[in-house]
Formats: sequence, C-alpha cells, structure tokens
Amino acid sequence: MLRRINPVLPELLAGILLYGIVLQLTGMWFVDDRQQYAAGLWAGIVLAMGMAVNMAVVILDAVDAMASKGAAVRTGLWSVLRYVVIVGAFAGVWYFEAGNLLVMFLGLMGLKVSAYLQPFLHKIILQIQKRSA
Repeated sequence: MLRRINPVLPELLAGILLYGIVLQLTGMWFVDDRQQYAAGLWAGIVLAMGMAVNMAVVILDAVDAMASKGAAVRTGLWSVLRYVVIVGAFAGVWYFEAGNLLVMFLGLMGLKVSAYLQPFLHKIILQIQKRSA
C-alpha cells in the first residue's frame, strides 16, 4: 500500500526505524534516565514516520489536483497542520514530562537522516534481493 503512495516511502520509513534502533542501542549507554530517553526518542521517531507518510500523501494529492485552483492552498494548509501537530506533540511531552525533548528532536531528525541515506539503503536492499533470488 505504501508503495502506491510513493515508491520510496517504505525505504524511507525503514531508514527512520533503523535510525531509531541505532539511537536506542547507542544512547542507552550514556544516559541516566533510560525511560525518559526511550520515550522521547520513540515519540520523535513516530512523529518522523507520520510526517513522512503525510508528506507523501500531500504530494500525491497535489500532483493529482494540479489543475484545480485550491491545490496550492490545500498543500499549504497540510504543511501548517503538520507543524502544528509537531509543536503540539512537543508541548505535550514537555507539559507531562513524558520524555526527553532533546532526544525527541533527535528522533524527529530521523526523517532528514533517512532522506539522505535512502539512496544507499536502496542499493543495499537491491543487493539483498539479488542474493536471495
């Protein structure tokens, strides 16, 4: 299903998840409050994955609706809504002290890291598929 939205989306989500696992495994050695670290990290990772899916859907919708007048306005509204949700999530985690905000931000940056590493991840996946075939 995700491949129908955008053919690169599953690889992007896998990269975000892999980034989260790497941060989880490495960061747990250096923090005192492991629960706050893990909660903040995975909140950020979930937000990053949600942003990736939302952006892919909005781009697909914008391409499909290029001819209509409201496409640009709708795309802008979705972008604003996406950032309102991010700010709201950060405010909620801060208010309820549910996780480490810095680590949550690092988890959210998994979207950027995954976007940069996606071409390399794609090559690795292709090589694994060739070996198994």
